[in-house]
Amino acid sequence: MITRFALFEGSVKPENVTAFRAAVQDRLVPLWTQFPGNTEVRVMFSDDRDEGAPEFPLILAISYPDTATMTAALDSPARFKSKDVTGEIVAQYFDGRIHHHVTERHDFQP
Repeated sequence: MITRFALFEGSVKPENVTAFRAAVQDRLVPLWTQFPGNTEVRVMFSDDRDEGAPEFPLILAISYPDTATMTAALDSPARFKSKDVTGEIVAQYFDGRIHHHVTERHDFQP
């Protein structure tokens, strides 16, 4: 299992946080869940962080069974549409950069 993270590093003005979160949930989540082959879509909004830590108002995690499935999803129409919508939302609410990381997932029970 692999997970591809999109880390939104930067800031959303406090008066825009609610609108930013609503735009993500209403406009992007429906697209992200359409990426073919995904096994899980997680959207995490930041509420707090350590003093001095960089700000990540949004972290997206989409899991896939393997790299080939992820690669196909990244070439899908839903992904291209989500890039357009993300650009609109970022231009309106977000000041920062978005970077992606692919991780190999290991789950452990407590």
